[in-house]
Amino acid sequence: MPRAEKEVMNLTKYVNAFVRDEEGQDLIEYALLVALISLVCVVALTDAGKEVNNIFTSIKNKLAGAAAPAAP
Repeated sequence: MPRAEKEVMNLTKYVNAFVRDEEGQDLIEYALLVALISLVCVVALTDAGKEVNNIFTSIKNKLAGAAAPAAP
């Protein structure tokens, strides 16, 4: 068998083994899942922070109104 054919066969075997190897795919899937979960957490916490800020602003305004002197 000529050397070029052996090299082509070895390359073909290497590519087939690489395609069948699923360890890298699992790692990428977990990384994408973690990234998606992180993104959802950031969005949820940002929205929650805005709502908490609105609640405290409302409380501040009500307390300021209650502390204002009554008009005669």
